Amino acid sequence: MYCTCVVINKKDTVATVTSAAKKGDEIKFAIDGEPKSVIAVSDIPVYHKVALTDIKKGDIVIKYGCKIGYALEDIKAGEHVHTWNLDSKMK
Repeated sequence: MYCTCVVINKKDTVATVTSAAKKGDEIKFAIDGEPKSVIAVSDIPVYHKVALTDIKKGDIVIKYGCKIGYALEDIKAGEHVHTWNLDSKMK
């Protein structure tokens, strides 16, 4: 199976899935018109964030071209990004 996600800016490290993704699903998106995808490494509810790339603990997380917080732990591409692995307090 596959689903899609919304990527607004080519600098984004996370995006919003437009339908629920199950572990193992391919999540398709495009950056500058170039098709890309990640494989979901965990279940991701609809309208939640997925990591588009590997994100290291402490790295800035970017959505819609804006900083939305910092990674609380290493996050793998295709992983669900939410309150347990993202600190939204801006430093």
